[in-house]
Amino acid sequence: MNNNPLSNLEHLIKKDYSNTAGIVIRKDGHLIYEKYFDGYSKDDVLHVASVTKSIISVLIGIAIDKEFIKNIEQKVLEYFPNYQVRRGEKTIQNVTLKNLMNMTAPYKYKSEPYTKIYSSDDWVKATLDLLGGKSRIGEFKYSTVGTQILSGVLTNATGQSIIEFANENLFKPLEIKTPHNAFIENKEAYFAFLKDKYVTGWVADPKGVNTAGWGLTLTPHDMAKIGQLYLNEGLWNGHQILSTTWVQESTKEQSRWGELPYGYLWWIIDDCYAALGDGGNVIFINPTKNMIVTIASRFMPRAKDRIELIQKHIIPLFT
Repeated sequence: MNNNPLSNLEHLIKKDYSNTAGIVIRKDGHLIYEKYFDGYSKDDVLHVASVTKSIISVLIGIAIDKEFIKNIEQKVLEYFPNYQVRRGEKTIQNVTLKNLMNMTAPYKYKSEPYTKIYSSDDWVKATLDLLGGKSRIGEFKYSTVGTQILSGVLTNATGQSIIEFANENLFKPLEIKTPHNAFIENKEAYFAFLKDKYVTGWVADPKGVNTAGWGLTLTPHDMAKIGQLYLNEGLWNGHQILSTTWVQESTKEQSRWGELPYGYLWWIIDDCYAALGDGGNVIFINPTKNMIVTIASRFMPRAKDRIELIQKHIIPLFT
């Protein structure tokens, strides 16, 4: 360690957050720092894991703005008119889009059945089959597989694939390169997507429906653009990409996991909010300081908490 605070920060990252691939920081609308590690460059995309959920929140907001979706109080099954509800199943009929968005929908499993879902031919239907059960609506239950239902809602509501809708309404306006479909056909391919150093695309099921809970690849700059869009309350280069109302509603407390507030697929942290992905992927937005910190990371089980890194080391250094 030396007297250069920036060198000390980068030393800390290499030592304690060794799976970090890239960091981008924007303040007052300007890029003030970017750094890449472990052989990655600014053009390399990484699997951002559950940050994908927050991107889906953006797309749901756009779909509501464009009136493809009426509102999030709608019942989920309104978007699946051909789905056959099993005899005696009542709970599923009352689950709303809001329940999926704020993680208060009930499911019939104790631990998430990733392999069962991702080895099926239709991931949305496989997840719908797990919705409901004996748990009550309104209890917080974080679910990655459950979010997949929102992919079905988006495709059925808009008549477009997730990638087509995202490209037209979000990626193209923000100059984010459109990902291709990355098909996962077996368990080996699933683990390869999680663990390989260089992966690209957006994971899709055999029907071509993209994932909602994980599976999107982005660069740190792409992530920072999403953060800037939210910091600008939906405005981008003079165009309202997303309504201010949705930005505000999706990033205020809608439910709570213990002491941690949750919005619509965004985490609320004090007076800030964040998209958080396993392994240390983060879009962290601090409206008070007009600042965005994005971190993209390789997959690593039990990766050290990036929020602590951001709050204790990054924000004090750059403000």
